[in-house]
Amino acid sequence: MPRRRSEPGLDIAQAVALGVLHGPAELLPISSSGHVALVPWLFDWPYAELDPELRKAFEVALHAGTAAALVVALRDEVADAVLELDGRRGALILLSSLPAAACALLLERPIERRLGTPATVAAGLLLGSAAMVAADGAPQDRGREEAGARDALWLGVAQATALVPGVSRNGATLVAARLRHFRREDANVLSRHVALPIILAASALKGKRLARRGLPRGARRAFAAGVAASFVSTLASTWLIRQVERDRSLLPYAAYRTALAGAVLVRAVRKNRRR
Repeated sequence: MPRRRSEPGLDIAQAVALGVLHGPAELLPISSSGHVALVPWLFDWPYAELDPELRKAFEVALHAGTAAALVVALRDEVADAVLELDGRRGALILLSSLPAAACALLLERPIERRLGTPATVAAGLLLGSAAMVAADGAPQDRGREEAGARDALWLGVAQATALVPGVSRNGATLVAARLRHFRREDANVLSRHVALPIILAASALKGKRLARRGLPRGARRAFAAGVAASFVSTLASTWLIRQVERDRSLLPYAAYRTALAGAVLVRAVRKNRRR
C-alpha cells in the first residue's frame, strides 16, 4: 500500500527551495508566481497537489518575505522616494495602482481558478516574451522625471495584466515603460517604484485574510521556513536589480521565458501520453 502523505503536506525542504527561488525570480522579469507554480509541477513535488487555498496562502507569504527584504535592501531609495513625494509623484503612484487594485478586486478569484494551470502559466510566459521582444527596440529618449499621468496609467494597466500567472509584474511594467520610450535604467526605476506599493499592499491585505483564517498547525513551520528563505534570497539577490538596470536588452529574459514555457509544454505532452 502506498504511503499516505500527512496533511497538510507542505514539506519544509520544498518550502525552503521555493523561498530561495522566489527572491531572484521576483527581481528578474521572469515571473516569480509562474516559477512557484511550475517548478513543483515539473519535478512532481507533492506541493503541486496541495489544497489550492494553502498554495495560494504560501505564495502570499513568499511575497511578504520578498517585500520586506526589498524595503530593507532599498531603504535609502525608499526613503528618498518618500522625502521627494509631492503631488505629482503621489498622483503617478495612485494612477499606476488603480487598474491593478480594481482588477484584483473584481477578477482575482476567477483568474486564480482558471489561469493557474501549467498550460496557462506557459501561455503567460510566452505572451510576456513576445511583449518584451516588441518593446526591446523602442527608442530610449525619455527620463523618469518626464513621467506623466498617461505613463502612470500604462504602468497601471501593465500591473493589472500581471495578475495572470506567468506574465510577471516586473516584466509587464518594464515593457510598458520601454514602449513609452523611457531609457532602460529609468524604466527599471519606474517599474520598481510603482510595483513596491502594490506588493506591500497586497501582502498586507492577504496576510490579514490569512491571519483571520489561520494556518493548519502542521504547515506553520514550513511557512516560516519559506518566508525566511524568501527574505534571505531576496537580500542576497538585490545585485540583480543593478544588472537589469544597466543598459541591458530584455531579449535574454524573453529567451529564458520561452525556453521554460517550451519545457512545460513538452512535459505536458509526455504526461498526456502516459495516460
